[in-house]
Amino acid sequence: MVSVIPKPYLKTMIKSCIKASPLHCHKQKIILGILFIWISQTLSAQIPDSIRISDKNPEKLLKNIHFKEIVQDGFNLWQDDFTGHFAGIDLGFNILNKKEPGFPESDILRSNSLYINFIQQSIGIQRSRNTIGIVTGMGLHMKSYRLDKNTTLQKESSGLITLQSLFFDSNQKSKFSMVYATVPLLIEFQIPVNHYANRIYLSAGTFAGYRISSHIKIKYRLDRKREKLKTPGDFSLNDFRYGLMARAGYRRFQVFCNYDLQSMFKEEAGMPPIHPITFGITLLSL
Repeated sequence: MVSVIPKPYLKTMIKSCIKASPLHCHKQKIILGILFIWISQTLSAQIPDSIRISDKNPEKLLKNIHFKEIVQDGFNLWQDDFTGHFAGIDLGFNILNKKEPGFPESDILRSNSLYINFIQQSIGIQRSRNTIGIVTGMGLHMKSYRLDKNTTLQKESSGLITLQSLFFDSNQKSKFSMVYATVPLLIEFQIPVNHYANRIYLSAGTFAGYRISSHIKIKYRLDRKREKLKTPGDFSLNDFRYGLMARAGYRRFQVFCNYDLQSMFKEEAGMPPIHPITFGITLLSL
C-alpha cells in the first residue's frame, strides 16, 4: 500500500511557505523536496514487473531470429580468427629409414626428439568461416640416436665417416645428437565437434631445417666416477634438411609425424641414404 499526503495538508504548507519568512520558507522547501522523493520511490517500488514466460521451445524461437538484422556486421559462430596448431612442446621417437647397412642400428625407444615450437603464424583462407588456414612458424628440433654402446663416429679429412669402437667399461652409453632450426608450412583443416570451439584438426605440408650443432657423446665410469667424452663436429651431415610433416589432434590430444626427404649425410660421407622418421605426441600446446 502506498501512503499519500492529503491535499489540504500540502496546500497549507505551500501557503505558509509563501507568507513565512525566507528562512522558514527555505526549510519547508527542503521538507517538500524530501517528501516528493520518498513518494516517487514508494510508488515505483509498488509497480509490479510484467514478465511473460513463453511455453514455446527456445530452440525454435532462436531459429526464427535473424541475427543479421540485429547486428550490422552479422552474427555467426565463425567470426573468430583462424588459429592453427603448431606452437608448443612435442616429444617424439626417431627411426632410421635405410635399406642398406653401413650406419649402426639405433634403439628406437631411447632415440628421442624434442621440439620447442615457439613461434606460430596462422592465416585463415576463408571469408565467412575459420576452419581452413595456413600455419607456419619456427621451432627448435633437438634429436638424438642411441647407438651401440661402444660405437662412435669419426670423420676423415676426405669427409668419409667411419665407425669406431671405444671401450671404457661394460655400462657405457653412446649417443649421436643434433639440433636444427625448423620452419613448417602447413595447410590445416578443422572439423567442429558438438561445439564450434571443440575441433578435430588435420594438417599436412612441408618443413625445412638448418643444422645448428651436432656431437657424439659417450658416457662411462672410470674409477667409480661418471665420465663423458663429447666430440662435436658436423660429421658430414647435410646442413639443410627438408621433408614432409603431418599433424592431427582433438583439443589437448595431438600427434605428429615427420619424414625427411633429404638424406641425413652428404654423399662424401660414404653412408647409405638415410631418411629419418620422427613420430610422437604434443606435451604442451601453446
